Amino acid sequence: MTLTVSSDQADVCIVGAGPAGAVAALRLAEAGFEVVVLEQGDWPDYEFARAASPDFEINTGSTWAWDPNVRGLAGDYPINGADSAIDVLNYNAVGGGSVVYAAQWQRNLPSDFCVRTLDGVADDWPLGYRELQPYYERVERAFGVSGLAGDPAFPEGDGPPMPPVPLGLAGARVARAHNELGWHWWPGPNAIATRAYGALGPCQQRAACLWACADGAKASADRTHWPLAVDRGVRLITGARVHRIEVGDSGLAEGALWFDRDGHEHRTRAAVTILAANGIGTPRLLLLSATKGHPDGLANSSGLVGKRLMLHPFGVVTGLFSEDLQSSRGAWGQHLHSLQFYETDTDRGFVRGAKWGLQPTGGPVNATRAWPWGEHNTVWGTDFHQGVQSRLNHSAMWGIVAEDLPEEANRVTLDTELTDSHGIPAPKITYRIGENSRRIMDFHLDRARESLVASGAYHTFVAPQIRETGWHQLGTAMMGTDPDKSVVDPSGRTHDVANLYVFDGSNWPTSSGMNPTATIMAMALRCTEQLITARRGQEVPA
Repeated sequence: MTLTVSSDQADVCIVGAGPAGAVAALRLAEAGFEVVVLEQGDWPDYEFARAASPDFEINTGSTWAWDPNVRGLAGDYPINGADSAIDVLNYNAVGGGSVVYAAQWQRNLPSDFCVRTLDGVADDWPLGYRELQPYYERVERAFGVSGLAGDPAFPEGDGPPMPPVPLGLAGARVARAHNELGWHWWPGPNAIATRAYGALGPCQQRAACLWACADGAKASADRTHWPLAVDRGVRLITGARVHRIEVGDSGLAEGALWFDRDGHEHRTRAAVTILAANGIGTPRLLLLSATKGHPDGLANSSGLVGKRLMLHPFGVVTGLFSEDLQSSRGAWGQHLHSLQFYETDTDRGFVRGAKWGLQPTGGPVNATRAWPWGEHNTVWGTDFHQGVQSRLNHSAMWGIVAEDLPEEANRVTLDTELTDSHGIPAPKITYRIGENSRRIMDFHLDRARESLVASGAYHTFVAPQIRETGWHQLGTAMMGTDPDKSVVDPSGRTHDVANLYVFDGSNWPTSSGMNPTATIMAMALRCTEQLITARRGQEVPA
C-alpha cells in the first residue's frame, strides 16, 4: 500500500455518511464551512430494489441484506458476533442504515432522559426532552416524516409535516380493540412520505421498506440530505475506509488516514473531526487510533470507549385472523404504535418498558421465514400450503422494542484475528441480554398477545427473541459532564481531544425503548449548531 498525501484540507472532516453525518455536513456547509466526508460504502443502487417486481421476495439478494457478514459488499467490514446474543446489523453506504431501516420514527419520551432520577438505574442524559424538541421538529421537516400531532403520550408541540400512513384494516381492528381496553394507540409516525414531498414520492404500500424503497418514498439520508449537501459544496468521498484518526504533538486531532478502493492510503487534514460511523464503527475507530498518549484508544481516558453497548432486544407477536386484512401490503414502517406500557411500574418486577409498532407481515415467501414468526413456528411440512394460506393477508404483527440498560460487560473490542479486506482488525461484539430486559420482553409479549386476541385473532405466534435484530447500536462513547465517567461532553466533543467529536448513537447514556434515528438526527443537529456557535473558541491544530 502506498501513501498519497491528499490535497484535502478542510475545516471539518466527517467520518460516515449515514443520518448523523448527513445532518452535520449539510448544516455545516450552510454555515460556510468547508467539509469533507469519508464514507467506506457507495451510493445505493436502487436498480436492485425490486419491490415492484413479482419476484421481489425471492430476489432481494445480498445487496439489501441487513447483516454485513451475509452481505459482504466492498464497503463492509466483518463483525465477530460469536459472543453476542444478538447479531449486529448495519449498512455501509451513503445514507447508512436509513437505506434499509423500517423508517419507524420515534422521538424519545421525556422520561428517557432521566431514568436515574426517576428509576434509580443507569444515568441521566445531560439534557432533557424540551431542549431537544425543536431539533426533532426541524429534522422531521427536513426528513419528510408522516404522522399526527397530539399523541397524548408526548408533550404538546408541532407534529410531522405530512399526514400519517393509512391504518389499514389491521390497524383499524387493533385501534378499536385498544379503545375498548382503554390502552394507548396512535397513528404510526414514520419517515415515509404519504404524498410528494421534496425529493420523496408518495408511498405505494408495498411493505418493502426494510429492503430499500424502490419508489423513493422512504426518507433516507442519501435522498433527503446528501444531494443538498453536495450542491452546497460538501466533498463526499465514497470507498474511503478510515483506519486512523491522527493526533499531533499538540494533542489535537489533525484529520484521518484512509484507504481507497485500490488500497492506496490517503490523509485528509481538518481543523475539526467528527465521527458518525455508528455505535460499532465509531468505537472501533477510536480503539484503532491508540497512541503513546492514548494507549487504550483515542479519547478513552475514562476506559468507556466500546463499553455499555445497547442493542434493543426485539420480540414479535403475530396474530392470525379469519378476515382478509391485506397485510401483505402497507408501510413497514408501522400502521400505529402503542406506548401503553412504556413507563416504569415497579409492580411488574422491572424498570422501564417497551414500544410496540403494528406492522404488515409480507408476502407468501415471508410467510415461510423465521422472521417474524419465530424459528419454532415453521409452516414447512405436510400442512405447508394451508399454513401459508392462513398467514398470507390474514395476519398482523406487533414488533416490540425493549429498553436495554447499559452494562460495561456489553462491549465492542478489536478482534485479534478477524480483519477486513484492508487487514484492519474487525470489531468483536460481546453482548448478553440483561435480566431487566428479559423481564420487560416477557411482560410485553404477554400484553401484545392480549391486544391481538382482543382484536379478533384466533391464533397467536410469539417470537420472544429473534437473533437477527441488532439494528440499533448505542452507548459505546457515552455522553456526560464528568470526564472520568464519560467519553464526550453534552456537545458531543470528546473530553480528551478538544477538536474531536462523536455525533452518532454511540454517545447515548441510555437506550430508551424507541427506534433511535429520530433522536440520533436531532442530537446531531443540536451538536452541530453548538459547534457552529462556539467556532471562535474552538481549539484547532496549528
